[in-house]
Amino acid sequence: MTIIGWIILGLVAGVIAKILLPGRDPGGLVGTTLIGIVGAFLGGWISSRFLDREITKDFFDPSTWVAAIGGSLVLLIAYRLLFGDSRERH
Repeated sequence: MTIIGWIILGLVAGVIAKILLPGRDPGGLVGTTLIGIVGAFLGGWISSRFLDREITKDFFDPSTWVAAIGGSLVLLIAYRLLFGDSRERH
């Protein structure tokens, strides 16, 4: 997968994760994309390490998308556990 593919995957996975887990989380477009990209790597690692799933590099593979969204959800949950559900309001 190319860099552009990772960016698109990250953006879409981050947006889906934020829809599935609503709340006030960090970032706009760039933050959501970074959450998705890091989530894709995390989800792929979890899948290969603990679920004995092969890591594919195919953009249209459903398991790639499930791993990316799952990893993004893990990151959002970890963020909320560490920093709370909402940011300070002014």
